[in-house]
Amino acid sequence: MSKRENVWLGVAGVVVSEDGSWLVVKKRYGGLKGSWSLPAGFVNEGETADEAVIREVYEETGVECTVKGLLGVRTGVIRDSISDNMLVFLLSPLPGLQQQIVVQESELYEARFLATEDLKNDADSSVLLHVLLNDSKLEAIQGMEGLDPGKQFNYTAYKLFL
Repeated sequence: MSKRENVWLGVAGVVVSEDGSWLVVKKRYGGLKGSWSLPAGFVNEGETADEAVIREVYEETGVECTVKGLLGVRTGVIRDSISDNMLVFLLSPLPGLQQQIVVQESELYEARFLATEDLKNDADSSVLLHVLLNDSKLEAIQGMEGLDPGKQFNYTAYKLFL
């Protein structure tokens, strides 16, 4: 993690299938080891956060998605020194592909689409999942593209989620 220093920017994807089930993963490492959680990871250099969440979901599960919008932010400080920030996006799997899950075995025990009621009743579901599952509306802020804040900034990608 040295390249991230003490400020981390991660992304997580709430992927909801046509039948309303959610794509969840069980990680092999970290604080969520063995718990149901969202596909997630870090934003890499040269990509926007919404590009990162599409990449992370695909890398972990093989599920191709589109971003519907931004749901919110999870932020915290670890051991008084690491700023840990995560943008949570709402995604839709591309039609017909949601059942073709390919688990990234180096990072995950499993990945699958589960019914929301099953996740609510599962003691292995993460706190973030429980909070999101109890939010019946899941209103996402849609991204705006095609804006130019000015040539002086030299943006190669620029999006607003407001």
